[in-house]
Amino acid sequence: MARPSPAKIGIGIVRTDAPQKLTGTAKYIDDYKIPGCLHAATLRTTIAHGRIKKITFDPAFPWHQFAIARAADIPGLNNVLFIENDQPLLTEDKVMHPMQPILIVGHQDRAQAYEALKHIAVEYAEENPVFSIKDSLARRQLLRGEDNIFKKFLIEKGNLDDGFSQADLIVEGEYKVPHQEQAYIENHGIAAWVENDGTIVVRGSLQCPYYVHKALVKIFNRPPEKIRVINAVTGGAFGGKEDYPSLIAGHAALLALKSGKPVKLIYDRAEDMAATTKRHPAIIKHKTGVSKNGKLLAQDITVFMDGGAFATCSGVVLSRGTLHATGPYECPNVRVRSCVLATNTPPNGAFRGFGVPQTIFAAELQMEKIAAALNLSSLELRRRNSWKVGTITSTGQELKESVGASKCLELCVKKARYDKKRKEYARWNADPGKPTWKGIGLALCHHGAGFTGSGETILASRAAVSLLKDGRIKILTAATDIGQGAGTIFTQIAAQALGMPASLIQIEIPDTALVPNSGPTVASRTTMVIGRLIERAAEQLKNELMKSTGKVPQDRTALKKAARLLCDGRSAKRFEVQYEKPADITWDDDLYHGEAYGVFSYAAIAVSLEVDRLTYEIKVRKVTTAQDIGKAINPTLAKGQIMGGTNQALGYALLEYADFRGGWMRNSQFTNYVIPTFADTPPMDVFLVEEPYSRGPYGAKGLGEMPMDLPAPAVVSAVHDATSFWFNEIPVRPEHICSELIKAQRPL
Repeated sequence: MARPSPAKIGIGIVRTDAPQKLTGTAKYIDDYKIPGCLHAATLRTTIAHGRIKKITFDPAFPWHQFAIARAADIPGLNNVLFIENDQPLLTEDKVMHPMQPILIVGHQDRAQAYEALKHIAVEYAEENPVFSIKDSLARRQLLRGEDNIFKKFLIEKGNLDDGFSQADLIVEGEYKVPHQEQAYIENHGIAAWVENDGTIVVRGSLQCPYYVHKALVKIFNRPPEKIRVINAVTGGAFGGKEDYPSLIAGHAALLALKSGKPVKLIYDRAEDMAATTKRHPAIIKHKTGVSKNGKLLAQDITVFMDGGAFATCSGVVLSRGTLHATGPYECPNVRVRSCVLATNTPPNGAFRGFGVPQTIFAAELQMEKIAAALNLSSLELRRRNSWKVGTITSTGQELKESVGASKCLELCVKKARYDKKRKEYARWNADPGKPTWKGIGLALCHHGAGFTGSGETILASRAAVSLLKDGRIKILTAATDIGQGAGTIFTQIAAQALGMPASLIQIEIPDTALVPNSGPTVASRTTMVIGRLIERAAEQLKNELMKSTGKVPQDRTALKKAARLLCDGRSAKRFEVQYEKPADITWDDDLYHGEAYGVFSYAAIAVSLEVDRLTYEIKVRKVTTAQDIGKAINPTLAKGQIMGGTNQALGYALLEYADFRGGWMRNSQFTNYVIPTFADTPPMDVFLVEEPYSRGPYGAKGLGEMPMDLPAPAVVSAVHDATSFWFNEIPVRPEHICSELIKAQRPL
């Protein structure tokens, strides 16, 4: 069982980075003044598919004032190493998508660097592009040689034919979700320079410093100690700064190496949105067999995702989406087939939820349709099928602890007054004189915490706690605080484990020269996995303090005295630990069978909304959600994460439309790619359900991604409750409701 939760855990202490961010002293990458630096700009392709025939530089332009880095200048491999090696750092040959980088230009004046791009002409030989999942499926042997599939998975449980033969009812559905832009506050930005000893240093707005480090080692053909990656304060990421910074860091560092000068490469908003990764669009098909009393008997699910032109992390996104495709519902007979396909659009990549929002959207709407076909409440259908302790998942995993699905569902519907509102809204909608239609929708989800299957074992993440001779304690980890409050959470965990005030503890800057490789800041793993490592390392330090002094120091003076004893002439005493796989967790990567995740988090949501009968505008009036995160280390931060993720997902459901005609994002600015503002944010009631996980720090599980999973299907269900129209894709906008009214020949 989880250890008891004393005073420093479970309280909402002030964020450790709050003073700097509130006073404006926090330094983001563009705040660094770098004497003599060049400002870089990127020349990009303007076609979707083909080859570059010729690049011509205007002979009348003063090119001697500029530095230029091209593919031929790359000293190592011309690819951005991530999972696969298919994405070139720069191309002067094959074009796979619009906005693909060709070369980098630098000048002391940023405006002049962008002016130079206008004086470079590129001649192309165009080929026929592929822009959609359906076209990619139809046109094999076009983009990638053998076929257009980056990755595919198969999960099987039981006997599908038997399940369907026993079913009293079979329900089919097809669901579609679009691109989504991460819309972080701070654009991508990197500074790079070369030290006198030949070390290449990059500092930037990053999510995963060691990912960047790994890529640069190969690009520049240098030993790991000659590449240094430093995290600046990062203004949001949401997955968008997981793999893309390796590309932009390579560009800045290459120009720095070529020119011999420091380089800053900072994207403006339009370039950032047009060139960088997005959430994967997807088409998900369901065929479900169910008994007349509402028990799931068979699920046959097919998932197609659009990966864009290069693999990036598409295979991992598909993996997680596949593993969550059934929803948190037990079924004896399951088949999930999935693949991610290549298209001639900029690569899609990580985004909060990592494939789960796509497949949970389909799973939850499928449950709504099954309930309607059975003439059964969707709430009751979920009650009869939701996971509990002892459930066997589609991968054969037995859920042994910390299963809060039912608790979340019951608490949510109670606090939202779900049944009462359904009846109230039905009466309201029956009156044609009312100015709006009202509806309430429900959704339930699970979200695996940590890397999938053997991922955490492969990562072998490390973290450390260091006692410095001057009496400071530092937490050493490559996990980044990208706005979610990771530094505050780590401080609370370490303070609890040490039994001393949090004010005595500092967070070291994520710098590959100073901190161990803790793996990426992704996959709802930061608190659960890295927090547990910090807890263990802090416990080791506490034991040493107790041995040497007989007590744990409670102030800086006493800590300095203890440090002199422990450090024994050294500058610091370091306690480092590594992730250890529990012996009872097994996973077969080939069969996709076993414990997909050490534990799942769970959440339920109810969304109340109104649809204007004149303009068809949809206004969300109230969100109620209950989320099982094991143990809230800092309830204030936890609720903030839930509210932020919920609002982001409401934008996905109702507002955000990425116009990708021609293969590139044409509405790459916030004037016409609409995201939710404070004016769009509804009142939210957030309830934390704590089903502690024995292997998380003080019982904590993952949280960061799950709030993104639920709102879209709940919104679509609420729109159906209000208007009686089913929408199988998002965003649902006023023109879609108007179109359905016309089709139904109902009064406008």
